Parts: sequence; C-alpha cells; structure tokens
Amino acid sequence: MEEPLHAVRIHQIHAFSPDIRVLDLRARHDGCLPSFSAGAHIDLHLPNGLVRQYSLANDPQETHRYLLAVAREKNSRGGSAFIHASMREGDVVQIGAPRNLFPLAVGTGQSVLIAGGIGITPLCSMVQHLAAQGRPWTLHYAMRHRAQAVCLDMAHAAAARTAGGMVQTYCREVDGARMDIAGIIHAAPSDAHFYCCGPASMIAAFETACATLPRTQVHSEHFAPVAAPDVTGGFTVVLARSRRTLAIPAGKTILDVLKAAGVAVASSCHEGVCGMCETTVLEGMPDARDSILTDAEKAEGRTIMVCCSGSRTARLVLDL
Repeated sequence: MEEPLHAVRIHQIHAFSPDIRVLDLRARHDGCLPSFSAGAHIDLHLPNGLVRQYSLANDPQETHRYLLAVAREKNSRGGSAFIHASMREGDVVQIGAPRNLFPLAVGTGQSVLIAGGIGITPLCSMVQHLAAQGRPWTLHYAMRHRAQAVCLDMAHAAAARTAGGMVQTYCREVDGARMDIAGIIHAAPSDAHFYCCGPASMIAAFETACATLPRTQVHSEHFAPVAAPDVTGGFTVVLARSRRTLAIPAGKTILDVLKAAGVAVASSCHEGVCGMCETTVLEGMPDARDSILTDAEKAEGRTIMVCCSGSRTARLVLDL
C-alpha cells in the first residue's frame, strides 16, 4: 500500500551558498509534525512529479519543523535543480512520514561520525540527539570549500553543550587538509560505533577502514545507488498472498511488472536507496542491487528491494 502523505508549507528558504538551500518545513497550520529519530529522512514530493529523499538535519526533539539541506547537483535529474530554481517560501508541498534506515545505535559508548559535503545532514541531527543525551561523540567533517559547511553552526552548538562532544573540520580550500579515515577508525575506542555519510569515494574508504570491525558497529548511508537496477529478466515472481505468478521480462524491473499488474507496492526512489519497496522473500535467492542491506543480509536473501533487484533463481516467491 502507498503510504499517506502530509501537506507542509515552506516556512523559510535559506540560501546558505549558491549551491545549497536549507528548507524549513512546517505544518500548514503550525501544528506538530510526525516525530522522527536521528538519521531519518523524508520523501519530498515535488510539484514537477518527482520524488526525492532528503535527510532531516534538525534536533529530533523539535516537533514544529523539519530542516532539509539540498545541494544543487551538477548532473541533477530534475530534483535539486527544481528546488533551487522554482520552490518559494509559502509553497505547500507533500511529504512522506519520516523513515530511518540510518539510526543511532543504542548505548552509552563513543560515537564517531564521518561526513563529507552535504552528507553532514543526517549526522547533524545525530550530534544534537547525542548532546541531549549527554553521550560522547566526535564529528569529522570534510568539505572542498568553506561555503559547503552547511549545518556546521548547529554541530558546534551541540558540541558546546556536550562534555564529550567535538567537531573536527577538514577544508581543502582553507588548509588543504584531508581526512585520514583509517587513522580516525584506528584511534577510536574498541567499542565505538562508526557512522559515515558522504560521496561514494568516502564511503568506500570508510568501509575499507572498518573491514575488520564487527558489522554491528559500522553504519553508513548512501545518497546514490551503488549498482544499476537489474533488468535482465528471465525469471518468474510468485505472489504468495494473492496467488499470482508474474513473468519478469528483459528490460523490466520487478517493480515495473508489479505496478503494471495492479499490485499495490509502496515505492519512491526506484534506485534502491530509500527502502520503501522492501519486500519479504519466502523462496528463491534475490540478486540484490540496493544500497541499504548489509552484505550479510544480501547473502541471506530474506528480503528484497523490488525496484532494483533481480533474481539468481528461476523462481522468486514474495510475501505479496
């Protein structure tokens, strides 16, 4: 089933830099918005028909607003370019309820957060939550230019009110400093939890540096897909609950076929980054192409993002 949408108005748009806009979204009648947890994101339904996912940057204790930081991408597919060019204060837009695929771990140990560019947004929400709980944390924030340092003031404010909070920045424009991700991981306490959000190259370096750590201590979030959707086809999907069998032809994703057959499946990004279309697998082995499941979860094959993943077996039975 498609999830219900919420109408919000753009209370303020702050032009943080020529390429970054910070959107302050409020309830239409100044009421409370659905609660969220640190690391959560929302689906923003744009007037041009596109749906894009943006992390919430503000303190989860705030119930009156959502803060989004939107960078204008050089190769925008119409989302960030539209927001920068066409959206205005006072506009009413539709959003989905907050969802969290990048949550903070429960506990009292050290949190080490690594951000690159606009990847600071979910981590900014995290440090505010950690500050409120009095939990120790360190934020390492890399940027090409000082003008990209969105949310930095909020992070410094969180550090100022946390005895164990610290912000370390790396700016090529100012001092040419580069982040030593492996060194940061090595120097942290053995029970620390590590979080990373940023460009693909940063996340790849982070995953390499954390390769020997327990996977329960390593957390990352991708803004872009890690693989192209599987459209090779040549297998069948059995819908266990509705007792239907559908052939998946070449050139189509499972989601394409499900939608064409009138099967109600919640979906948004169509790239395996938002998690909305996650579906339980009852039989068969998926060919996972998403950016959400861990390697262990992909190997187990118990769940699938039908928007982008295929099948390694001739028959895939889904809980639909």
